Amino acid sequence: MNASMTTLRKNFIIAMSVLGMGAASLTVHAQEAAASAPAASTKMQHDGQHRGGNPAERMAKYQARLHDKLKLTAAQEPAWATFTAANAPKKPMGDWKAKREAFAKLSAPERMEQWIAMSKERIASQESRLASLKTFYAVLTPEQKKTFDDSVPGGKHGGMRGHHGGHHGMQQPPKAG
Repeated sequence: MNASMTTLRKNFIIAMSVLGMGAASLTVHAQEAAASAPAASTKMQHDGQHRGGNPAERMAKYQARLHDKLKLTAAQEPAWATFTAANAPKKPMGDWKAKREAFAKLSAPERMEQWIAMSKERIASQESRLASLKTFYAVLTPEQKKTFDDSVPGGKHGGMRGHHGGHHGMQQPPKAG
C-alpha cells in the first residue's frame, strides 16, 4: 500500500469513528429527551395554570393593569377601546395535530410556500397592530407614553418575562442601551 492510500484509509476510519460517536451521542440525547418529556409536559401544564389559564384571560388581566397604570381620560377611552380590540387574541387555530399531519404530507416546496404564506399573514397582522398602536399612542400624554413604553414587553418594567414571542400585540423590540 502506498502512503496516500494509507493516509486515505486512516482518514476514512477516523471519519467513520466520529460519525459513529455522533450517532451514539444523538441516540443517548434522544432517549434522555424522551424520558424527560412527561416531566416537561407537566411543567408546561402547571406553568399555564400558574399564569392564569388561557391566553385571552391573561391578556385581559394584562390590559386591565396597563389601563390602570395609564390613568386614561374619558377622551382617551375610545382610542383605548379601538387599540385593545385591534390587539385582541385571535381565535384558536383549531386542530393542530390534523394541521401538522396535512403539512407533513406536502412536498418540501409546498411546505416552504405555506411557511411564506403564513409569514405574510403574520406580517400583515403586525402591520395592522402597529397602525392601531400608533393611533392610540398619539393620544397619550408624554407621561402616559413613558408609562406605556416601560410597561409593555421589552420596556423597562415589561421585560419579556416568560413571553417567547407571543402574539399579544403589544410587543416591541428590546430598547438599545
